[in-house]
Amino acid sequence: MLAMNYRGPYRVRAAHKPDPVIEHPNDAIVRVTRSCICGSDLHLYHGLVPDTRIGHTFGHEFTGVVVETGSSVQNLKVGDHVLVPFNIFCGSCYFCQKELYSNCHNVNPEATAVGGIYGYSHTTGGYDGGQAEYVRVPMADVGPTVIPKDIDVDDAVLLTDAFPTGYQAAEMGDIKQGDTVVIFGAGPVGIFAAKSAWMMGAGRVIVVDHIEYRLEFVKNYAQCEIVNFKDVRDMAVHIKKMTDWLGADVCIDCVGCEASGSAMQSLTGRYMMMQAGSATALFWAINCVRKGGTVSIVGVYGPTFNFVPIGNAINKGLTLRMNQASVKRHLPRLIEHIQSGIISPKDIITHRIPLEEVSDAYHIFSSKLDNCIKPVLVPPGAHLVNPALH
Repeated sequence: MLAMNYRGPYRVRAAHKPDPVIEHPNDAIVRVTRSCICGSDLHLYHGLVPDTRIGHTFGHEFTGVVVETGSSVQNLKVGDHVLVPFNIFCGSCYFCQKELYSNCHNVNPEATAVGGIYGYSHTTGGYDGGQAEYVRVPMADVGPTVIPKDIDVDDAVLLTDAFPTGYQAAEMGDIKQGDTVVIFGAGPVGIFAAKSAWMMGAGRVIVVDHIEYRLEFVKNYAQCEIVNFKDVRDMAVHIKKMTDWLGADVCIDCVGCEASGSAMQSLTGRYMMMQAGSATALFWAINCVRKGGTVSIVGVYGPTFNFVPIGNAINKGLTLRMNQASVKRHLPRLIEHIQSGIISPKDIITHRIPLEEVSDAYHIFSSKLDNCIKPVLVPPGAHLVNPALH
């Protein structure tokens, strides 16, 4: 099969690999119809994630058609068109019983925090991802969800991570009616967090970034206010000026370890890799939220230390909430929002690129060329979704 192949930092290509096979009775093999490149894939691409091995296939956001099932799979059948949450989870452990699917204890037993994730290095289990023609899907009875007939595949692929992650970011903010919400990052997750904040009753939504085309996009898509941090001398002072000197009720970090905006953070976190990444957005979130407010974190950081103002968080009495999104928990509600016309996730897709051109796709997305918001990879033969498969 053709698959994205990691060859080292900033070096990926499309190459032929052996087709995946059933390795466990509860596996399924899925022929991919859509696969996204996620902002967190860029951390791998840039060489920031430990134990990313040569030859690994990235991609934790994908849809596909079931072509084979293991002997114990009961909830899927060959021909089902499914969306596959980025979390790999067993559905029965202590954490899955609490719907903390991203913290499953059985799929990545050597880790103390995150569970299994498709295509995200051996720190998350070493599972190959969906930027390929075919992918092995473990725990097939609990993870994949059959795509409803009235849901477009381009909407469905965004239900595998980006939309649920943005939604959970807003949910963890515990937004009350009329709250002012500040979101750091105008990438796909930040865009969906802004849209979700309105769904949860926000009275004001402000998005901070420094890429003008992304700010214009989120302003139009999520009807929010925007701030370009290049025009701001002190972010905390600026947000307080905008909020009667109180600060935001909720701040959401949708950026993570490659944040721009602080020379010191970038030097130590992004370039010297002496810590878990540049914590600029998290620093701003803690300092911009009001006393007694809530900071929600979905930006990806490494497991080691950051320059984080934890003393400020303590002295301000903040609530900090964070996790990888538990996609499956949100799907019924989010599918209903799409079906009712409240949101059209596929509208953020700006580029549909053949899998064969995956190297160019990563370059465009990483370098923020051609006003790229969200790129989707289309495997050979899947450039048009066959209605018979959906």
